[in-house]
Amino acid sequence: MPATRLSARDFALLVLLTLFWGLNWPVMKIGVAELPPLYFRTVCIAGGLVVIWCWARLMRVPMKVPANAWPLVFKLALPNLIMWHLLAIIAIKMLPSGRAAILGYTMPVWAVVIGLIAFNERPLRRHWWGVLAALVGTLLLLSSEFTALSGAPLGTVLMLIAAASWGYGTHLMRRNLTDMPIIALTFWMLTLTLVVMFMGSIVFEMLHWRMPNAIEWASIVYNMVLAIAFCHVVWSMLARKLPP
Repeated sequence: MPATRLSARDFALLVLLTLFWGLNWPVMKIGVAELPPLYFRTVCIAGGLVVIWCWARLMRVPMKVPANAWPLVFKLALPNLIMWHLLAIIAIKMLPSGRAAILGYTMPVWAVVIGLIAFNERPLRRHWWGVLAALVGTLLLLSSEFTALSGAPLGTVLMLIAAASWGYGTHLMRRNLTDMPIIALTFWMLTLTLVVMFMGSIVFEMLHWRMPNAIEWASIVYNMVLAIAFCHVVWSMLARKLPP
């Protein structure tokens, strides 16, 4: 059963996760202002994997994937990371960072709906109040932006699909490969994501590749260390323990 309370440690990690991922939206906007988005994401994930590998080595976490578990790793990676990273990084090129973040973080609403439809879950009353608060808050934050969003329908749709995919993936994280160390699972899911980002960038962006400038490197390093390595490992851990 998932936990219903946050420990002090989990609460501190959740606060850091919120701050680091929240700040990352304007940081990403700087990175993709001129760099091709898939190229930017490829570099960020590659660096993040190096950080996670070093982290795992320091903690002496075994990184081997269990026998016959690769299909499940891909099953988890597709909605949680591949769809999210692919669609979100394209959408943020089309939307202001604030609007993209608000749309992306409709994920809890999608998670409850998907839980009802796909997993026969029955959320507690306080969870429904939480979903209602998230929905009302999102509508209020977007109330002055609907005209602007209507001018970028593709970006809006991509961001909402990314959020729904993440919500579905969160349910899968709680039900599959629960015995595999979370750092190892996150590492290999990100590795599969890197392959997709790299192939996409080769096909669509290769003519626009170049070395990042100083401010773009700052955005990339922030993503490597905090948004990719730290936040993804922490999120995967919390997704296993807490209701979506």
